[in-house]
Amino acid sequence: MDLVTVDDVRAAAGDLTGVVLRTPLLSCRWDDQLWLKPESLQPVGSFKLRGATHAVARLDPARRDRGVVTHSSGNHGQALAYAARAYGLPCTVVIPEGAPAAKVDQVRALGAEVRMVAPADRLSVAQEIAAEQGRTLVPPFDDRRIIAGQGTIGLEVLADLPELDVLLVPVGGGGLASGVATAVKGLRPEVRVVGVEPALAADAAESLRSGELRQWEPARTYRTSADGLRTNLSALTFAHLRARLDGIVTVGEDEIAAAMTRLVRDARLVVEPSGAVTTAARMFHAAELPAGRTVAVVTGGNVDPDVLAAAAAGRSADSPAAAGRSADSPAAG
Repeated sequence: MDLVTVDDVRAAAGDLTGVVLRTPLLSCRWDDQLWLKPESLQPVGSFKLRGATHAVARLDPARRDRGVVTHSSGNHGQALAYAARAYGLPCTVVIPEGAPAAKVDQVRALGAEVRMVAPADRLSVAQEIAAEQGRTLVPPFDDRRIIAGQGTIGLEVLADLPELDVLLVPVGGGGLASGVATAVKGLRPEVRVVGVEPALAADAAESLRSGELRQWEPARTYRTSADGLRTNLSALTFAHLRARLDGIVTVGEDEIAAAMTRLVRDARLVVEPSGAVTTAARMFHAAELPAGRTVAVVTGGNVDPDVLAAAAAGRSADSPAAAGRSADSPAAG
């Protein structure tokens, strides 16, 4: 399979200027060997803006004006809506029923048309819209342009912390981890790139252990509060991770909640469960990780208010007092 190269990632970086924020590295007062890469500070609240912007920039001009369509539980949908608006293009986002309300509302606020469907129908409906309306389908992760765009995070981390030893990156559909590992291994092959996945949606960990792409049914992956990490790998992202990821660890729901509390209280970041998994790995699974100067990618902060309030108060997001809705949302974007 033809994999994305570091030159592809460098080319993508040029498309992000003026649209995507170059996020800083934040030191952690509780861990002097840990830095955070807060992609939650992006205009749409997640790293997804990188891949979406690059994908829209590279559309065939003859098709661009017909618009774009995607399927997403929210973050990629927001990102594509934002990028499409910047180019003056129509955009439709197919969202699985039960997705976090905060994400759905933001997709609409960015001017995109929203289609709510059953989780199992998200891809097929997006494909139907693309065929009927002549729009370009921009998938959340299964696309070389998306992978290259997300990989620009790796370029920025290496530029800001040349002495980096370990980079922790969340794994859902695998586009982010594929791009980041491509950039880092292409420039600094000695740096260890480790994926982090919820134990309740650990299809990537199982796939990498077995050497074969494994698919988990939504009934299994829906159990995690990290709604952005419920999607399975694709053949394309699996190929990248097999070739370039140095390992993968899984974290539990209580660990994700504790990491959210730490990030909200001590790093002063608005963070969603998916964005907290790398910090959870550092906090609770350090013995499983390589030693040294470590960067944890905090992927997003699009979180329902009740879930955020629970994290700030140190409560479990599924407690009666919190009643966090994102734990019930379906597949990830």
